[in-house]
Amino acid sequence: MKVLAFSVGLLALAPTWTPLVSGVNGTFRGVSAVSDEIAWASGSGSTVLRTEDGGTTWRAIKITDDRVDFRDVDAIDAKTAYVLSIGNGPASRIYKTTDAGATWTPQFLNDDPAVFLDAMTFWDEQHGIVMGDSIGGKFTLLRTDNGGTTWTRIPPDSMPPALDNEGAFAASGTNVAVFGTNVWIGTGAAAKARVLRSTDRGRTWQVFDTPLIAGGSAGIFSIAFRDAMHGVIVGGDYRKESEALDNLALTSDGGQTWTLVKERGLSGFRSVVAFVPGAPMSAVAVGPQGSDLSTDGGHTWTPIAGTGFHTFSFSPSGKVGFGAGGRGSLGKLRMEAGSFDLAARRD
Repeated sequence: MKVLAFSVGLLALAPTWTPLVSGVNGTFRGVSAVSDEIAWASGSGSTVLRTEDGGTTWRAIKITDDRVDFRDVDAIDAKTAYVLSIGNGPASRIYKTTDAGATWTPQFLNDDPAVFLDAMTFWDEQHGIVMGDSIGGKFTLLRTDNGGTTWTRIPPDSMPPALDNEGAFAASGTNVAVFGTNVWIGTGAAAKARVLRSTDRGRTWQVFDTPLIAGGSAGIFSIAFRDAMHGVIVGGDYRKESEALDNLALTSDGGQTWTLVKERGLSGFRSVVAFVPGAPMSAVAVGPQGSDLSTDGGHTWTPIAGTGFHTFSFSPSGKVGFGAGGRGSLGKLRMEAGSFDLAARRD
C-alpha cells in the first residue's frame, strides 16, 4: 500500500454530538434515519419511537401488548419501516408499517423454540434478510423477496457449517450489510470471528476467517461496506468496553481477506460502524463508552468528544446521524466541515 501525505488544508469532517431527550428509560439497540428530520429508534420494553423534527421530539408508538425487545428497526422511507424483536421461540418476531407507525402488520411470528433472531437489513422495500443464531451447526437465515409478505428460511445446506455456538450479537442491528446484490454477515461468540458472504442475495454463500478477537462475549458486532470491495468490521469483547484489542479490520477484496488495524485504531469496544453517505472514505464507529472518526477509509481513527451509544444510523444526506443507547439515551451527530491535514491512501 502506498501512502501519500498531503500537508495542505483539505476539507474534512469535524463531527459533534448533541444530546436528545427520548422520554423513556429503556435500552435502545435499534435506530434508523430516513432523512435529516425523520428517524426511528427501538429497544427494550416493546419501545419504538419516531421523530419528524430531527430529534427535538419523539413520539412513542405501540405495536403489541406483549413485552418484547425490539433490537432492530429498518426504515425504508418516511412511512415504511420494519422492526424485529429477539428472543427464543415466539419472542422473535418481525412487524411492518406502511403508514408511519399508525398500524402494524405482524409478518413473521416465530414458532420454533430453538430460533433466536438477531438482526436484519434490506436492499430495498421488497428484498430483505434476517440473521439468527446457529442451530445444530447450521445458520438460521430468513429472506423475503416480496416486502415481507413471506419470510423463507434459506436452506441450511446451501451455507457453510457453523462453528460451535456461532451466531450474531443482537447489539446494534448492524452485523448484516448489503451493497448491490451482495450481503455480508459478521459472526461472534465462537472460536473464530468470521464473515459470511453472498453475491446473489443469499442464494449461495462463502465464509471467511477474520483476525478479530473471538470468544463467548467477543467477535464482530458490526460490518459496513462503502462499495462491493471495501469494508470494515468492528467489535471486541462487550465485557471489556474500554479495551480495543484486535477489534478493527479492513478488507479490499469484498470480504475474502481482512487486515487488522494495529495503530491509531479505535479507542474502545465498538458495537456499530457506518460509512458517511456522500463521503465514502469517512466512517464513524460508536460504542457504549464513546465514538471514533476515520477520514481515510478506516486506516486511522480519532476519538469524537461526547458520550457513547449502542447503535447509530446516518441520514442519507450524511449531514447528521442518530445514536441510541442505554437508559433511554439518544444523540444527534452533526457532520460539520473543518480543515486539517489528512493522509490519503491508495489501495
